[in-house]
Amino acid sequence: MELLPIPLFIHVRVLDIVDIVIVAILLYQIYLLIRGTAAIKIFSGIVLLYFIWLVVKALNMELLGNLLGQVIGVGVIALIIVFQQEIRKFLLLLGSRYTSKGKSALESFLLGADQNEISQTNLDAIVRACKNLSETKTGALIAITRNSELEVYSQTGDIINAELSSRLLENIFFKNSPLHDGAAIIKGNKIHAARCVLPISENLNLPPKFGMRHKSALGLTEVTDALVIVVSEETGKISLADNGTIDYGINLTELKEKLEQKLQTKR
Repeated sequence: MELLPIPLFIHVRVLDIVDIVIVAILLYQIYLLIRGTAAIKIFSGIVLLYFIWLVVKALNMELLGNLLGQVIGVGVIALIIVFQQEIRKFLLLLGSRYTSKGKSALESFLLGADQNEISQTNLDAIVRACKNLSETKTGALIAITRNSELEVYSQTGDIINAELSSRLLENIFFKNSPLHDGAAIIKGNKIHAARCVLPISENLNLPPKFGMRHKSALGLTEVTDALVIVVSEETGKISLADNGTIDYGINLTELKEKLEQKLQTKR
């Protein structure tokens, strides 16, 4: 008795493997984007609903399959509404990665590089101000621009465009100053704006010791490439936020070294 060859019902091509890898990477990036937020539970529910729909289709349950198909069919609009904050965060991240000193990559290509180089930031003045603010337990929130110029957030405060100095920074965050409530934004060697409103991080897993300044610092670094320094009003501890993470309670030497390293790699 001759055995007949059984053809495989799955034909795997190289493009299929590439397709699976790309989809896996996209799903992982979406997970990283919404990890720690309330949206992760909604996303998990949507994925579960989709797999239930696939099972229902495989079992040829027409009525339930049509019902779930209609729900998933209009799900794109629902996703845009439910995940509007995450979509906005993703687009801001995407835009900030492809900017260079306030110009997009397309603008830089068409118009050429800007001839006026941004002056180096006076890190000694920033560190000296943080030292004095820490000693007096004066709360401070200082954002330092890199590629993204933070103009949207500058417009929420008062434009100063003053020469960067430790005394001016200390005066801005003096508790009786009208500019102390909010963040100061440093652009190059200028204090560009003060009393600025920064976005709050939506991460639900932050330690209880983090106040609004720390949450604002994390929120800004989650959607831009800025560096944010926080001086705690309660403890006087200095922290540095970058790329959605924060180094809490660092000393002045560490602060200067980290600023030099992070600003050097972005210039």
